[in-house]
Amino acid sequence: MKPEKGKLYLIPATLGDTPPEQVLPAFNLNLLQYIDVYVVEELKTARRFLRKCGYRKDFDSITEFYQLNEHTSETEIESFLEPVLSGRNTGLVSEAGCPAVADPGSALVRLAHAKGIQVVPLSGPSSLMLSLMASGFNGQQFTFHGYLPVRPPERIQKLREIERETMRTGATQIFIETPYRNRQMLESIISTCSDALLLCIALNLTLPDEKIITRQVAGWKKAGYQPPRVPAVFLLSRQ
Repeated sequence: MKPEKGKLYLIPATLGDTPPEQVLPAFNLNLLQYIDVYVVEELKTARRFLRKCGYRKDFDSITEFYQLNEHTSETEIESFLEPVLSGRNTGLVSEAGCPAVADPGSALVRLAHAKGIQVVPLSGPSSLMLSLMASGFNGQQFTFHGYLPVRPPERIQKLREIERETMRTGATQIFIETPYRNRQMLESIISTCSDALLLCIALNLTLPDEKIITRQVAGWKKAGYQPPRVPAVFLLSRQ
């Protein structure tokens, strides 16, 4: 007789050094104590996150970790579900925010569905949703583009496509960038997009120095703002 399958819990992580109890439900913090199999992107980061959440089990003798990143093969990813198939609940934890959103964990979730495993998403901070909420932009229609091209010509072409789309549909356009390229991204936006277009930049969400600013592209030009090298979400919208 086959054992009853466990569940795959999608466990949001903090977006920075915010104390977990400030942004994660008590249910999540309690549930962590009963899970001893985790699929994570970076082992060191995941261990630190679990300890901050009050996780008490020994990492070396009890807890099992499987590392999943953009280099992990599908065969390896499939093997990560073996504990779940044998009846053990497993947690999928992202580096920051919600797992499987702009995150390699989506491949594990897709395979879990294919194998009839129950997937349980938990509540927690999402930089995309928090920035959209605070932008003042259209929350009925929006598109997330992930990371835009790194090379300037391709990035400018993509920004022009995004601007045309928001002008045509009114949908909010959301994208992210690696912190050390925030300034180049802002420079590309203000040199490419219409002065009347609205741009929101959300920085270090949920942290003490959180900053969320919405203004026209013309206003960003005038301000001469230089965004710091911190996690950022960029949103574009028509008036």
